[in-house]
Amino acid sequence: MIDHAAGPIAYVMKRYPRLTETFILNEIRAMERLGAQLHIFSLLPPEPPPHHPMVSEVAAPIHSLPPEGRAKWAGLAGAHGRMLAAAPLRYAGAVLRAMLWSALSPTPLSVWKQFGRGGYVASACRRAGIRHIHAHFANAPAATARFASLMSGIPFSFTAHAKDLYLTPPRVIQRRARAATFVATCTGYNARYLQDLLGADAAKVHLVYHGIDLSQFGVREVPQTAVQPQPQPRLILSVGRLVEKKGHDDLIAACALLRGRGHSFRCMIVGEGPLRDALAAQIVQMKLEGVVTLEGAMTHSKLIALYRHADLFALAPRIADDGDRDGIPNVIAEAMAIGVPVVSTDVSGIPELVQPARTGMLVPPNDPSAMADALGRMLADPRAAAELARAARARLEQDFDLWTTTRRLHALIECHECSEVSDQPSPAAADYPATHVEAAS
Repeated sequence: MIDHAAGPIAYVMKRYPRLTETFILNEIRAMERLGAQLHIFSLLPPEPPPHHPMVSEVAAPIHSLPPEGRAKWAGLAGAHGRMLAAAPLRYAGAVLRAMLWSALSPTPLSVWKQFGRGGYVASACRRAGIRHIHAHFANAPAATARFASLMSGIPFSFTAHAKDLYLTPPRVIQRRARAATFVATCTGYNARYLQDLLGADAAKVHLVYHGIDLSQFGVREVPQTAVQPQPQPRLILSVGRLVEKKGHDDLIAACALLRGRGHSFRCMIVGEGPLRDALAAQIVQMKLEGVVTLEGAMTHSKLIALYRHADLFALAPRIADDGDRDGIPNVIAEAMAIGVPVVSTDVSGIPELVQPARTGMLVPPNDPSAMADALGRMLADPRAAAELARAARARLEQDFDLWTTTRRLHALIECHECSEVSDQPSPAAADYPATHVEAAS
């Protein structure tokens, strides 16, 4: 159990709860079950329902400003007034930093927005006796945590994920990371990028994978008939927001090729996003109606039930034109946890989990033909696919167990001197193949 006698920990996020951020919800839930006291700061109002049922299991109070109007501005003014009165020199230093950073930023109003939020977080943390501030995402949440730390003197850290890391200017990442007590990140690919950025401060970077609560994903029983080729349509499942980096258009194109080769299957794509209309039009254009369906967003409990009916899990991530990319999509780990064979692309941190010919199959990004080839081989040889699925579950148990990863993150928060954490060494840049990180530099 975690000793929380020293006081609670603040979690700062852009929005909580959020349907697409199950990995953070899992971490918060695990922190509490291990004994930590948390306060959650949501910079934006929560998403409207549906919410994951696990949200109701979280005991932490949620702090959030009203979205607009007098109440919001009165709340900000009161918080900043309290911080100015409590620590005028610290507050003046934060104002000077905001002035400097806004002068250097192409979006100065954004700097002042995070300054305003930082005062609110600092005031609430001071009243709640918070001893450490941890932000999820290297962009707005980390900026807010940095300002809150400047005003309050409370140490801060952050976890860098994917879009937040690669779409934030490197000099800004460097500035925030050097001020933090540590930086966690969810892939070795990201760790190498951050370590290269930080140079002499590379020891601040720590690999903490998104953990999976394996108790929620009992491995399904695979009947003997399931490892024999079946005449009925097989189910290929894909899960992810309908955005460019997920590569759903490549998966749909692969499905067209797969059908042309005589395979009997159906493909369900779960998720919502701005590309829904374009993907629906592509399905019609390729005459895949009834074969490929867009299922919309889904709660975690419903998704787990759907995994159990899938024969294959497919995801085709790519690096988007603006540099956005995935880390290790949590849905890949969830599919593996239940025992669904996985086909994905050799992008970002995915090869750290989907190891070719060991725990799944990988193909190059932006290559529907290669994706169709891999899916076809899996469909034609269910026995080999089932062997990959068994090895994938063992890989999760080794390095992606939620309770192990959460204890590691808490140890980093506790020590404040990251070199003292010895249960899992910080990854060296040389530990990750250069072919997986070239696009990040």
